[in-house]
Amino acid sequence: MRRNDEGAGRKADAGSVAAPATVGGEGHTRAAIVQLLLEEGPITATAIGNRLGLAPAGVRRHLDALIDSGQARAGRSAPWQQKGRGRPAKQYQLTAAGRGKLGHAYDDLAGAAIRQLGEIGGEQAITEFARKRARTIVAGIEPVGEHTTEQTTAKAEEIAEAFTDAGFAATTRKVGTGVQICQHHCPVAHVAEEFPQLCAAELEAFRELLGTHVQRLATIANGDCACTTHVPLLVLPAGRTDTSAPTAAQPAAVRTNDSGRSAE
Repeated sequence: MRRNDEGAGRKADAGSVAAPATVGGEGHTRAAIVQLLLEEGPITATAIGNRLGLAPAGVRRHLDALIDSGQARAGRSAPWQQKGRGRPAKQYQLTAAGRGKLGHAYDDLAGAAIRQLGEIGGEQAITEFARKRARTIVAGIEPVGEHTTEQTTAKAEEIAEAFTDAGFAATTRKVGTGVQICQHHCPVAHVAEEFPQLCAAELEAFRELLGTHVQRLATIANGDCACTTHVPLLVLPAGRTDTSAPTAAQPAAVRTNDSGRSAE
């Protein structure tokens, strides 16, 4: 079974840049910081330094350069995230321009191909293409056997790993009575802006595998910093169809493994 490390990220030997051994030279250091912003942002400079074994001054120099180039932005932690007294720590994350530099190869070609598909087969052809693409990503994953907290959480982690393998840098995190699947990168974001069927098909695949109503809270295609999908872990009483999912994506600081976002 595919599993994320501690239910919230990839293992270090599976592509994570959290280990200091991945940092060497200016270019590699900058790339490591960018990858960490992608997978863990919003995150503080101190947390980045701790994860990569870098001095705070060096981390801030790279962050300042990324901000100057428009690839990253900084914001203050919410008051409830602050540990101790003093000013809330700055948290950093990639901008849309920063994510764009990670690669949207063949966007123009893919968009043209889907438009042509629509001209030939209509909207239904685009929908079927999107469904086949989503099912290909999760191929080999069996639907959840029973909707329990443990099994649903494990299945969400399995789905996240499949999407990470497909280039989406996906993680999971517990939020209240649910779990969220967070896709920190979308290799087809520019195409999905024009063809929302791609996003809808992913959500449909999630529902089929998880056996419950899931709710999309945010998408990169709509300008959000990540695609966030809420999965309820409580079985609803008979006759109820609504969920207790929050109306907005929860801050990353609520993840079960502390990445150091809440204080600098």
